[in-house]
Amino acid sequence: MNMSFFDQFSSPYLLGIPLILPSLLLPALLLPSPNRRWVNNRLSTIQLWSIHLITKQLMNPLNKAGHKWALLLTSLILLLLSINLLGLLPYTFTPTTQLSMNMALAFPLWLATLLTGLRNQPSVSLGHLLPEGTPTPLIPALIMIETTSLLIRPLALGVRLTANLTAGHLLIQLISTATITLLPMMPSISALTALILFLLTILEVAVAMIQAYVFVLLLSLYLQENI
Repeated sequence: MNMSFFDQFSSPYLLGIPLILPSLLLPALLLPSPNRRWVNNRLSTIQLWSIHLITKQLMNPLNKAGHKWALLLTSLILLLLSINLLGLLPYTFTPTTQLSMNMALAFPLWLATLLTGLRNQPSVSLGHLLPEGTPTPLIPALIMIETTSLLIRPLALGVRLTANLTAGHLLIQLISTATITLLPMMPSISALTALILFLLTILEVAVAMIQAYVFVLLLSLYLQENI
């Protein structure tokens, strides 16, 4: 019984072929296709307003040189947001609960920000490893600590997103199982757990949106340090 709770995190297969790639491409189908009139209905208006708001929030911490990353960061947050929210629907698979996928997103982007800083301003980028005014005996220890904190940034990005979404999905499944189990025996308790499940689902929708925003916001802050 306990093992079945984790079946939702395994990639579905069809004829021996993993369906994780189609599940990643599905959010793109929800975006409107361009035509002569971009804003031709209320849905397109809401989507364009949301994209504008997200881009504005992400670009605020960046200077003008970082605005070249606007398309990449906006596309990334829309992808994560769509996948996280679609994963809350019944009989769906959430690719962002896989640490391998999150690390595949976090590591190359973090490395790109780091290499950008080392190419454009190597002295400033390396200067982050040693705070100004550090006593001489503490210099080797602080360099090791700062280097370690720099290298675990992509791991922290991937683990944070994976852990939050995995915990939420497990809680929803546990409470929904308890609700169905208690229904024939204690209907009143089952109704209470159903209310808790409803509130938890609303919380999970918020968590899915917040985690996508935090993932990209931290990347933008790493980028700001290096430009």
